Amino acid sequence: MSAAQHPAKRRPFPRDLLDWFDAGLPSFGSLTEGTHKIPVEITKEEGTYVLRAELPGMDPEEIEVTAEGDVLTVRAEHTETTTDKQHSEFRYGSFTRSVRLPAPVPRDGVEAAYEDGILTVRVPLAEPDESPRAITVRKGTS
Repeated sequence: MSAAQHPAKRRPFPRDLLDWFDAGLPSFGSLTEGTHKIPVEITKEEGTYVLRAELPGMDPEEIEVTAEGDVLTVRAEHTETTTDKQHSEFRYGSFTRSVRLPAPVPRDGVEAAYEDGILTVRVPLAEPDESPRAITVRKGTS
């Protein structure tokens, strides 16, 4: 009996590493102590990308949403209270998440709302311009 008949057992790929690849290039700021990754989900609804981010216990004033090109970034800072605690599993510090959308984020029409621990950001899909147009051909290399 040859060894080829018995496939080698494989160890599962570490989930953290899969998350790292899913998120795209890492933000080195998120690798520092006290910075937490924000769990998100992205859907496409009626001409809009909808990003939902889990940010329990935050005030809207603690949350910042920015856009650059096709990257949408959510940042939040949750400071710990100074009361003496016997035990706490709450997360305090900086929270950040950047996601790349399939198209650039438009300047107008983006909306963000925070309710019941969930931040919802609505980004309108760019309207494709299908009207005929001339494209100038230049001489030389591109």
